[in-house]
Amino acid sequence: MTEETEQQQQQQHEPEAAPVVEEDDRLLRLAADFDNYKKRVAREREEYVAFANERLVKDLLPILDDLERALAAVGEHEEATVEEGVRLVHRSLASLLERNGVKEIETTGQFDPHVHEALLAQPSEDAESGTVIDVVQKGYTIGDRVVRPARVVIAAAPANGSDG
Repeated sequence: MTEETEQQQQQQHEPEAAPVVEEDDRLLRLAADFDNYKKRVAREREEYVAFANERLVKDLLPILDDLERALAAVGEHEEATVEEGVRLVHRSLASLLERNGVKEIETTGQFDPHVHEALLAQPSEDAESGTVIDVVQKGYTIGDRVVRPARVVIAAAPANGSDG
């Protein structure tokens, strides 16, 4: 009878163990699926970035060609022709950047720490304190994101006292 009792107890536990094993298996498969999903998303993101860079490079190549022609013209032509070539390259590059959503940061008026980087505060009687008075390097945005802040000189209150 003890053998029969053991078999009955085993049969009673087996139905309970089967759902647990099935649940463990399901969770392991779910974890594996999620891991595969993360890997696939990472791979797709890398491909997207590579594609975006490829498109930008393709757009930049004609500008590189224009620069090479301008450099070749330096030895052969007058300065006016070279200047014209450089202006053409500048316009082409500015146009390309604009088509890709790049905009120049406005530098007139008050200093804005979100888009400007103050390099120097210069005393000025002509401008109000905190006003941008000179641009050292232009800044750019893509959409609402600052790619490079504008590096500026801002006006400070004039120094009181004699220099003497």
